[in-house]
Amino acid sequence: MNKNGFRLTKTTSRRGYDWWWHSFVATNSNTGELKPFFIEYYVINPGLWEGSIIWGQQKESKLNKLKPCYALLKVGTWGDDKVQLHNYYSITDFHASEKELNCRIGSNVLFENKLSGEVRVSEQEKVSFPERMSDSGSMKWNLTVEKKVKFDVGYGSSKLFNLFGVFHMYWHVQGMKCEYTGEVLFNNERYIVNPETSYGYQDKNWGKDYTNPWIWLNCNNFTSKLTGEPVDASFDLGGGCPKIFGVSLPQRILTAFYYKSEFIEFNFSKFWKKSKQQFNTNEDEKYFYWNVISENSKYKIEVQFKCEKSKLLHINYENPDGDKNHNKLWNGGHAEGSLKLYKKKSREFILVDELDGTLGGCEYGEY
Repeated sequence: MNKNGFRLTKTTSRRGYDWWWHSFVATNSNTGELKPFFIEYYVINPGLWEGSIIWGQQKESKLNKLKPCYALLKVGTWGDDKVQLHNYYSITDFHASEKELNCRIGSNVLFENKLSGEVRVSEQEKVSFPERMSDSGSMKWNLTVEKKVKFDVGYGSSKLFNLFGVFHMYWHVQGMKCEYTGEVLFNNERYIVNPETSYGYQDKNWGKDYTNPWIWLNCNNFTSKLTGEPVDASFDLGGGCPKIFGVSLPQRILTAFYYKSEFIEFNFSKFWKKSKQQFNTNEDEKYFYWNVISENSKYKIEVQFKCEKSKLLHINYENPDGDKNHNKLWNGGHAEGSLKLYKKKSREFILVDELDGTLGGCEYGEY
């Protein structure tokens, strides 16, 4: 089974979503400013298609208890000019393969090593159609991508678990560390995407609802505090309160750290790794914080990251039932902080390296 392919079954296509998320950093061709962007190819309830797009947040849909049904291009950026831009398509304009990553939404295409497309939303559309949950603006992209590190969370996203609909939300990270190359045109400004400074990422989620709380943290731009040099490293964390056959479990996180060709995993589902994790978030007037301590039989990491709230989006999703439960889902691309890596020697954890990270992806929401 190709976990990066289309994962909805005949049953979940009538109550389910599937999406491919990409995030990366580009350079303004005029100013040299580094700016993070995101691109998401998304579909919801394709098995309910009856000839017209249904927005769950539309008054008529709520009144008649209609579930959303559409394909979506969701793109944007964070910072002072943060936006999320949505263009919607008929299910007849959507195609995705189960065997490989091969997705088409209208004329926008997505493959394992290439993606291109365009989104435009006018100010009039933004104001006239609030059910589309979009800002106004435009973005066009033409990119290639090389995926350097993969994070497969294990049996939790397996074919069998997917077939029986065990979890409400599944996660697979085909590109925990990616190098993107190409060009982005954002609001008519040109940005160049260079592989060595793209600090890229690609994952996917699918299922019949979203986790609560919703947790994610990723960084691919690290410098060693000990040497002052850039480090070949990647950090990724995701989780929440998983639901198994509708029953909520206590909060769980899945964490991976790649460091100089070594892949280190902290995964509760792989019990033989003897992983233990502590995780909390908090906020003050200016920042949102992510704090993690993860430990297994050989390694320990301590992570302290933060992101300015003024740079974060409240990113918008409705679930397959048409409910928008996450109304304060913080999402950003400017996370920064520190990561300490320890290795166990003679039953003690000895510091291997201390890293500074910037331009990381981050997310937290709870309702």
